[in-house]
Amino acid sequence: MATTRRADMFTADGKPSDDDPRENGPRLGDERTTLVESLRCQRLTLQMKCSGLDAEAMARRAVEPSTMSLLGLVRHLAEGERATFRTMMAGQDVPRLFCSDTDPDGDFDGAVPDPQVVAQAWEAWRAEVDFAEKFVAEAPNLDITGDDPFNRHGSGGGPMSLREALIGTIEEYARHMGHADLLRERIDGRLGQ
Repeated sequence: MATTRRADMFTADGKPSDDDPRENGPRLGDERTTLVESLRCQRLTLQMKCSGLDAEAMARRAVEPSTMSLLGLVRHLAEGERATFRTMMAGQDVPRLFCSDTDPDGDFDGAVPDPQVVAQAWEAWRAEVDFAEKFVAEAPNLDITGDDPFNRHGSGGGPMSLREALIGTIEEYARHMGHADLLRERIDGRLGQ
């Protein structure tokens, strides 16, 4: 009979932790506070899933033919943050970070086991998260809109509110954190929430 394991939340001793940085955030906040807190927790989960891994482990692929890796997810989510908050919401005309018209999967294809590639991915991700956090904090309300003329966000194209952009970003992270769970378990057997 198989043994059932519980999530260890990536603590040193394998026991649930009272100091999980995703716990004890605002519980009775307004809409903006609630959405921002939810996104903060998803971002922290990505960091936790990748903690303590070297470049080889970060770039380790799931199973063939998949090109998915934790490093690829960091690069992919940096691209998503940039496209959502810089390009769509702030209207900045900036190039993509890792993908191009000739390599639309460059975020995953370029996720190679090189410490410099890992460092660049985290640097790009942090820069995009910092931009997004500042943009959201300074927005007058969640009803401001950005334009998604090429339907890159599944909006059907056209205007999208900051509210919808935040929800979409939370959904994107949540979807990929399930992948991150499986990738991390495959790398070293670690489980976590």
